[in-house]
Amino acid sequence: MVKRSRLLFMPWQSKREWKPLEQHSCTDIPWLIIFTLFCIGMACICGFSIATGGAYRLILGYDSYGNTCGRNNTKIEGVPLSGRDMTDKKYVFFLDPCNLDLINRKIKSIALCVSKCPTTELNTYSDLQQFAKNNGSYLCSYDIYATSYSSHRERSTKCPKLPVPPSKAVPVFHRCIPTDISCYAEFAQAFITFVSDNTVLRRVVAGLMASKEIIMGLCVLSLVLSLIMMIVIRYISKVLVWILTILVIIGSIGGTGVLWWLYADHRVALDSNTTSVFGKEVASDNVKALLVYSIGATIFTVILLLVMFFLRKRVALTISLFHVAGKVFIHLPLLALQPFWTFLCLMLFWVYWIAVLLFLGTTGTAVKNNSTGVVEYNIQGPLQYMVWYHAVGLIWVSEFILAFQQMTIAGAVVTYYFTRNKSEMPAVPIIDSTLRTFRYHLGTLAKGSFIITLVKIPRLILTYVHSQLKGKENACARCMLKTCVCCLWCLEKCLKYLNQNAYTATAINSTNFCTSARDAFVILVENALRVATINTVGDFVLFLGKVLIVSCTAFVGVLALNYQRDYTVWVLPLLIACIFAFLVAHCFLSVFENVVDVLFLCFAVDTKYNDGSPGRAYYMDKSLMEFVENSKKSGLYKSDGGDGTEMKPMARGGTLA
Repeated sequence: MVKRSRLLFMPWQSKREWKPLEQHSCTDIPWLIIFTLFCIGMACICGFSIATGGAYRLILGYDSYGNTCGRNNTKIEGVPLSGRDMTDKKYVFFLDPCNLDLINRKIKSIALCVSKCPTTELNTYSDLQQFAKNNGSYLCSYDIYATSYSSHRERSTKCPKLPVPPSKAVPVFHRCIPTDISCYAEFAQAFITFVSDNTVLRRVVAGLMASKEIIMGLCVLSLVLSLIMMIVIRYISKVLVWILTILVIIGSIGGTGVLWWLYADHRVALDSNTTSVFGKEVASDNVKALLVYSIGATIFTVILLLVMFFLRKRVALTISLFHVAGKVFIHLPLLALQPFWTFLCLMLFWVYWIAVLLFLGTTGTAVKNNSTGVVEYNIQGPLQYMVWYHAVGLIWVSEFILAFQQMTIAGAVVTYYFTRNKSEMPAVPIIDSTLRTFRYHLGTLAKGSFIITLVKIPRLILTYVHSQLKGKENACARCMLKTCVCCLWCLEKCLKYLNQNAYTATAINSTNFCTSARDAFVILVENALRVATINTVGDFVLFLGKVLIVSCTAFVGVLALNYQRDYTVWVLPLLIACIFAFLVAHCFLSVFENVVDVLFLCFAVDTKYNDGSPGRAYYMDKSLMEFVENSKKSGLYKSDGGDGTEMKPMARGGTLA
């Protein structure tokens, strides 16, 4: 009767079958169709912006009257100076390029199409006239003849502001950009002040150029240190983890002892204090604060010691998983390159996204601004929601690319784990996993990344609203928004961790996202203490590994740069090398962390449905096997799968039934 009621509430435990590497089928096909249609919609937005001239206007440039430079234009109703042939006038020239609207990110100046940008400074209207005569480039409005530049009554508004600084045409965007940086002193006064003292700037640039070989060497050093760190974590992980554990215990006990000593010292000083009443009040407040801190530190230390005491045997699982993860990288060396391919794909997509966004900024219907007389292009009606659609695409597609990396890593590690004879593995498992993911599981990735998008979008909106409320009087609203942002951030992190394990379950069983997430969640809940140990100890070890790599790189950089006594400013080269070192270490060790998480789920599935007996042999590595055997001897590991249900036998072909 009890078993029947349990099956009624948890039917998947009796019907669920884990079949690693036995069969592959397409998952979440409806979501793949939805994602494909969404991507087609993004492509249509790009095509719309190109078809309506947005791409041409952005790249070729256009004047204030709706004429695209370098092309023959059509007439715009109500704009007399529109519809001109600008085939020979390929550059955009601004009458007052320094008049910027920083809030709306626009140049508040009349723009004209010209055939050549001025290469020398023009100080008078006669110089403008002579420049037009010599080069055929007219820098005043189209309705003013060059012969009347000096005498026209509207020359102050329809001709460029004197003196006209020399400018250089940007090759791609065909704008005449002034080469004199002092032109922008209105909004960059602080920068000009710094640049004006070019002795500092010269020293920084000189130090950077002279130490470029050292910077390259430090970058290579960080790459080598990252590889060494992965080897160290594998071979001396046991010593490393226990050293860190001992340091944490000593640090927490020592910090608590110091707080109690300070409290006692201040207490004695307060009792013997003969200063004023105000001084006694301050000393009394300090004693109370130290007492609160000491009690809080004591509670934290006691909890930490109790947790470490009860989890001391489970730390061995983290050590074993680190050891096996090192072996995975030996068999699958291309795993280390996954962050670089993902970064390349993200960069290409972001460049495309920014380009289309800029296209949309110059797309729409030509509308004359009656107050300024300038033609502006605005998207009106339902088409204005294309920008929001495009913004959602940025988050969804970016999360999809990251999910593709996680699924690829999971598929390769699952192949390694559930292949008994390693010589029978595919020649290049990572490529095989990539192709399998692309063929079968794109729908699952689309669904998982969409769930993250649903959480990330409101978090970003609330973050923006919170930033806009800074300085306002409503502190309660800002506090509530901050709380909501923190809650959504925590939810996003939890969903990302669950998604990663769902991708692993999909790689094992080829099940859809919901089924995989449910199975992974059940496994994680049954092994909650192990998950906590791996996430705390493992993440802490990897974080310290990143810090160690950056510290070593910085130390070597200081020693190397110290020999260049002629260049006193070498902080910038050292900073560049340290940032690169952290990024390289993060790329390597984050993949290492993903591999450990995948291995743990495979290990949990393996131990749940197998006990090492004939016909139910483990798939796991020898080091993990030793952990299981030692756990059985110590009574830590039970043979019933952890939930009281009898484990099902596994077929010899690898099916976990």
